[in-house]
Amino acid sequence: MNCLVLDDEKLAVELLEDNVKKVPFLSLTASCRNPMEAFEVLREKKIDLIFLDIKMPGISGLEFIKTLSHPPLIILVTAFEHHALEAFSLNVVDYLVKPVSFSRFLIAANKAQDLFNLRQISQQNTNPSQHDHIFVNAGYSLVKVRLQDIAYIEGLRDYVRMHLVNDNTVTTRISMRNLEEKLNPELFMRVHKSFIISLDKIESVQKYRLIIQGKEIPVGESYKQTLQTYITTRNI
Repeated sequence: MNCLVLDDEKLAVELLEDNVKKVPFLSLTASCRNPMEAFEVLREKKIDLIFLDIKMPGISGLEFIKTLSHPPLIILVTAFEHHALEAFSLNVVDYLVKPVSFSRFLIAANKAQDLFNLRQISQQNTNPSQHDHIFVNAGYSLVKVRLQDIAYIEGLRDYVRMHLVNDNTVTTRISMRNLEEKLNPELFMRVHKSFIISLDKIESVQKYRLIIQGKEIPVGESYKQTLQTYITTRNI
C-alpha cells in the first residue's frame, strides 16, 4: 500500500516513517508537514493509506478528511483521545494515541491491509476498466467514451481533457488520480503529473518525451522507470 504521513511535528513524522519502513506491505510515498502539501501529493500520486495527525495549524486532521471526496484509508495518530467518536464517524481505519508502540502500529496497519484487499476485490468486480468504454460528465450530459478512442489525457487542475483519435476532445471534472484508478493499467499509463497516455497510441519515445498523434508528451522524472520497463519488455 502506498502511504502518506501527515503531521506538523518533525519527530512524529520521523517515528511514523520509521514504523512504515518496517512493515513489508507498506510503501512510504510522501511525508507532509501541513495539509496543503498533502493535497498536492494526493493530486499527483495514488495514495492508499494516510497516517494523519488531528491537531495541526490552519486545518485539523478531521477537517482535512471532510474535504476529500474520495478519501483513501486513514489511520489517525494523535495525542488526544477525545476525538475518537467523531473520528470513527468518518470511517477511519483506526485511532492511535501517541506515543504509539510498534506492536499497536502493526495492528492498525494489518487492519488497513485487510480493508484494502477487500476494496481491491470489490473494484475487480465493478471496475469500469474491465469494460470497453466509460461515461463521463461533460457539460450537462453523460458522454460515452470508448477506451480505444482515447489517445491521451491531459490534467487541467480540477478537470481533465481527453484527447481522442478523431481530434475531438472531451473535458470533464475529475482529478487525474481518480481517473487513473478507473483506467485499465494494461492499456493506460501515467507518465507525468499532467498526462495519462494510451499505450497503443505511442508513436515514438525519446529520452524525456514521447509522441502521440504528433503531440509531444513530457515524461516526469518519477514516471520514467515505469515507462522504461514497459518499453524494455516490448523491445526487439
